[in-house]
Amino acid sequence: MSKPLLIVAAAYLAVIGLALLIVPVQFGVDAVPEDASAELIALLRLLGGPFLGIAVLNWMSRDAAPATIRNTVILANLVGFATVALNDVWGVFSGDARDLAKMFLVVHLAFTVAFAVAWVRARGTATDSAIRHG
Repeated sequence: MSKPLLIVAAAYLAVIGLALLIVPVQFGVDAVPEDASAELIALLRLLGGPFLGIAVLNWMSRDAAPATIRNTVILANLVGFATVALNDVWGVFSGDARDLAKMFLVVHLAFTVAFAVAWVRARGTATDSAIRHG
């Protein structure tokens, strides 16, 4: 389950990162003004870099053994997506988020649940392996 999840997450994060770098105003529809300041555009582009970095991390980890490195990458994704999902929940239910946030809320919750399941399964596999070899 981890390999397809890491591939899908890598693709998703790469698209978000590239959108922030290449078309930040269009990506930020209903949140970024058409006449956004150069500083705001620079900030949005700056945020694209970490998205691309995590996308590469996920892509490179897709074939890693289900050991510490993969568990760490899965846990990091779980924390990241859960944080973003909580922010989406707050924005959607407070009414402060743009309409598009409802779609992102579903996507981010799905990633959060998938990474939580993958992390629990990976932890169980590591424990089983340690018992067999210990």
